[in-house]
Amino acid sequence: MLPSSSWGKRKPRTRRLGWVRGDARGSMWARQEGLHHPHPHPHAVIRCPSSSSSSVSCSGDSEEEDMGLLEVGVTDFKPPAPELGPMPDGLSPQQVVRRHILGSIVQSEGSYVESLKRILQDYRNPLMEMEPKALSVRKCQVVFFRVKEILHCHSMFQIALSSRVAEWDSTEKIGDLFVASFSKSMVLDVYSDYVNNFTNAMSIIKKACLTKPAFLEFLKRRQVCSADRVTLYGLMVKPVQRFPQFILLLQDMLKNTPRGHPDRLSLQLALTELETLAEKLNEQKRLADQVAEIQQLTKSVSDRSSLNKLLTSGQRQLLLCETLTETVYGDRGQLIKSKERRVFLLNDMLVCANINFKPSNHRGQLEISSLVPLGPKYVVKWNTALPQVQVVEVGQDGGAYDKDNLLIQHAGAKKATAAGQAQNKVYLGPPRLFQELQDLQKDLAVVEQITLLVSTLHGTYQNLNMTVAQDWCLALQRLMRVKEEEIHSANKCRLRLLLPGKPDKSGRPISFMVVFITPNPLSKISWVNRLHLAKIGLREENQPGWLCPDEDRKSKAPFWCPILACCVPAFSSRALSLQLGGLVHSPVNCPLLGFSAVSTSLPQGYLWVGGGQEGAGGQVEIFSLNRPSPRTVKSFPLAAPVLCIEYIPDPEEEAEGPEESRVAADPSAAAHPTVCLGLQDGSILLYGSVDTGTQCLATCKSPGPQPVLCLRHSPFYLLAGLQDGTLAAYPRTSGGVPWDLESPPMCLTVGPGPIRTLLSLEDAAWASCGPRVTVLDAATLQTQQSFEAHQDEAVSVTHMVKAGSGVWMAFSSGSSIRLFHTETLEHLQEINIATRTTFLLPGQKHLCVTSLLICQGLLWVGTDQGVIVLLPVPRLEGIPKITGKGMVSLNGHCGPVAFLAVAMSILAPDILRSDQEETEGPQAEEDKPDGQSHEPVPAPDSHPGRELTRKKGILLQYRLRSTAHLPGPVLSVREPAPTDGSALEHSEEDGSIYEMADDPDVWVRSRPCARDAHRKEICSVAIISGGQGYRHFGSAPGGLSGRPAPCSETDSTLLIWQVPLAL
Repeated sequence: MLPSSSWGKRKPRTRRLGWVRGDARGSMWARQEGLHHPHPHPHAVIRCPSSSSSSVSCSGDSEEEDMGLLEVGVTDFKPPAPELGPMPDGLSPQQVVRRHILGSIVQSEGSYVESLKRILQDYRNPLMEMEPKALSVRKCQVVFFRVKEILHCHSMFQIALSSRVAEWDSTEKIGDLFVASFSKSMVLDVYSDYVNNFTNAMSIIKKACLTKPAFLEFLKRRQVCSADRVTLYGLMVKPVQRFPQFILLLQDMLKNTPRGHPDRLSLQLALTELETLAEKLNEQKRLADQVAEIQQLTKSVSDRSSLNKLLTSGQRQLLLCETLTETVYGDRGQLIKSKERRVFLLNDMLVCANINFKPSNHRGQLEISSLVPLGPKYVVKWNTALPQVQVVEVGQDGGAYDKDNLLIQHAGAKKATAAGQAQNKVYLGPPRLFQELQDLQKDLAVVEQITLLVSTLHGTYQNLNMTVAQDWCLALQRLMRVKEEEIHSANKCRLRLLLPGKPDKSGRPISFMVVFITPNPLSKISWVNRLHLAKIGLREENQPGWLCPDEDRKSKAPFWCPILACCVPAFSSRALSLQLGGLVHSPVNCPLLGFSAVSTSLPQGYLWVGGGQEGAGGQVEIFSLNRPSPRTVKSFPLAAPVLCIEYIPDPEEEAEGPEESRVAADPSAAAHPTVCLGLQDGSILLYGSVDTGTQCLATCKSPGPQPVLCLRHSPFYLLAGLQDGTLAAYPRTSGGVPWDLESPPMCLTVGPGPIRTLLSLEDAAWASCGPRVTVLDAATLQTQQSFEAHQDEAVSVTHMVKAGSGVWMAFSSGSSIRLFHTETLEHLQEINIATRTTFLLPGQKHLCVTSLLICQGLLWVGTDQGVIVLLPVPRLEGIPKITGKGMVSLNGHCGPVAFLAVAMSILAPDILRSDQEETEGPQAEEDKPDGQSHEPVPAPDSHPGRELTRKKGILLQYRLRSTAHLPGPVLSVREPAPTDGSALEHSEEDGSIYEMADDPDVWVRSRPCARDAHRKEICSVAIISGGQGYRHFGSAPGGLSGRPAPCSETDSTLLIWQVPLAL
């Protein structure tokens, strides 16, 4: 240990100490005088990074590992509090906002450091010193593991922050400080240890609360004494939440930092570092929670049971775990009972357990749970292999599962009535919805006959005439739509699973139905989607489907990794050997798809695949994706091979965003998206969507004509890169055809060689010619600047993809890809793909990148050997640096990967609305007193015949609120009521809201809820690769288990990976 007297007097050494100040390059510099405190404590100590694994400790915690840090225990070491000086005059609005955000960073960090100090001073230290011990020293060390190290990291960060705050008005730089402070491996190490230990620490606290009254009393006393009443759990969860808070603050700072500002690139790099750190910690926390859940489940199973062996084998991943409500219905659809269950979806089995709360003192349990969350214990109810689990929706009677030799019973309904067994009829939850719909259809037929009879009446009656009778028909049609929506809504939060049971005495298999109520529609979607993908994941080609190139080769592919869903021929005609040119996805939402179909199908819409053969023309194949596997819906020939293809959404869709574009009242009134094809003979063809007949809207020839190698659209132009180095720009028009293809295009010469790839950014367009990339203004197409992306003149830039503030590029030769900054054009990173594939392709030295794609934080790289590599990149506005080793797909092509494309569709907003949300809006309005009906609301609130709706039955009306305006007397046995003109003065009903007195909880949705506008959108994503044939790199050349390959080695083939829904 360093002598305490030498701390303020030692001469500076060459050794660098971390956590003080960072320069723009992200390296740390520290000076002894920078750490010198005006009033050093006699026991003040410093910690510095060390390569040695040994540590010197003066705290007495001999069992605590110290990460190779030299500990010199800081007790009253208080850095100067960062303070902003008075605001200078003449600051721009952005500078003012940046000062406020800096103040928020300072305040937030100060609060966080104080919370860490409270953990040590108010809890750890008293518990360590307490006699008799309420918690043993060893347990204290486990509970508060790494808190001191985290406090040290942030104390040093505060010192550096003070320096930056003091000079803020002259430098205005903060990003490089975050990069320097939080890119250290030490930060990841100490936070990883803390996060991985968090569940264990909470478990120790929980047990101590249950078994040691003195410890429970200590926690309660500390909470009561604190000013903010924050519990120990509330303090200890803050390190888990710290980096997401930093990310939000830096995002705000970046939004208010203009281009060209010296802090902008540093902020983007800081966002990347923090996002990477947060992602790693999140993944480690998820894995730790998964292990804890499986351990908790394993404890509830007998040691000798087969389930225990399966759970302890280490081969199982927990994909999903949630508390659901199991419901049991009677033969009339009535709810018999419901109980909460814990349901575990493992990678190959489904387990259902009872939640078994057995507190010694119920009151004590409530007190303890307020201090620290209690984890429940489980009792396994049933478990079944995943392939035998079927999701069954309402109305699926007579489906594939309902065979003559299969008897279906309800779980929980042990005694079935004789009549129920005789009819072998299953009631699926909601009371006879389909029977009620059929009754309405029969009633409508009767009322239509009554309408014909009413038309033969000779007299004129106010309430019995053709107008009233037609209103009855409209009302019944509305009620039928209500019932259809009820059936649709019944699927939203009800998860019905058909599970195998034991055969009966005759040997006939018996299946039983389990009905779970999920907390919300998102949960239902998640369960159906994960069940579907987990089954696909059990196929041979996905066991395994990805390999992590770690040295130990034991790393498993994470649960979120894409799963190979299908392999299909790219062209229906196999007479010619057609080469692939390109592929795009045209998203189209299908309202006819059921709830589960939306959750399991590929992204809705159509795939357009283009290709051809030299001298034999071109071909376009269109696939429909509104099901788990694609099917061809149309194909047509072209005069020349397709070299490139571009999907162009509606201009309104691009401007307004996907959410607003999908709630248009009349889709036919809006302009339809288009698909543009570039051909080898120089033709540019513009096609309408599949729903409008895929007619050719416009066609033209490129200048020359020259082969069209690439197409990109921007808000202003359709850009075509040609073989001779010319960039042809076709301006946007406001007519039915979005681009002016008839007039000669604006032409720019980018270079002497072919334009291999184009990239459209917000305010610029990038065009590559040879090794150089030219940056053009998006609106004027004036050249802003150009730069050399590769030093070899013989190499061409072949692919460019953007994410965040960076662009990844691939080249015509070599296995490297490079990252460039979109604003400064600086070269930021280079990755050699060959190093990721050496274990899969031993001896293969020459590898070339043939395709690139970035989607949802993953960079997909296709190679000329048919291998596909997956690399993680940040998702936010930062720099998309590759931050991990990535994975290599064992499923690939026999030849080069011609393209990688994404299919993405957004689930319709009404899919996400739960039954309760649908009922609350209109019901709340209808519950208003009648006297409030004059208030301006979108739909009228009062009915003249409200008293009738309180009786058994339904008030059958659609548009008519009163018949007073119709000719003739009222046909009634009652005396006509005196009218003062007020009760009958009502406008016609719009038919959008109905009262159903039989079931007052059921209402028709009248309009979109305002709260739905801000709901997070759910994206369904699939990745498609195109190339020659299909190959599994982990199996023999003959294929998987001797099965014939779905396509020959020379056929153009599409591989489609499905990505789990990001919820």
